[in-house]
Amino acid sequence: MTVRPKNAAPTTQALAGRARTYLQRIAFQGEPITYKALAEALELEPPNTIHQVTEALEWLMREDAANDHPFIAALVISRARGGLPASGFFDIARDLGRFDGDPSGPDAAASYRAMLVATIAFWSVYDGPETGNAA
Repeated sequence: MTVRPKNAAPTTQALAGRARTYLQRIAFQGEPITYKALAEALELEPPNTIHQVTEALEWLMREDAANDHPFIAALVISRARGGLPASGFFDIARDLGRFDGDPSGPDAAASYRAMLVATIAFWSVYDGPETGNAA
């Protein structure tokens, strides 16, 4: 475990790497987790733990888009949004050309379900960047 001074946030890139590793390990379960659960799994310390998580997930979305992978960030949802990711997820997905709709409307739920299915199918068998292929 990395030891940091109390309340020192990890860099977004480093946190994104840790988040990806964790999400890859749980993808096979086929169920999303909450932002809070991810913050706890990553042992983030307040303040702004959810903000740190969302910045890391946005980083991952950009990486996944650049590598033409499904968004591993789709494995993280907001309890307050009825099982959907936060609206920022959809904003980034739109910016990256993978969502065209209202983050609060029915398009979001339908699009998210399709993204989640693709994410689980891909990431639950992904064997890493050394080969660049799914197992």
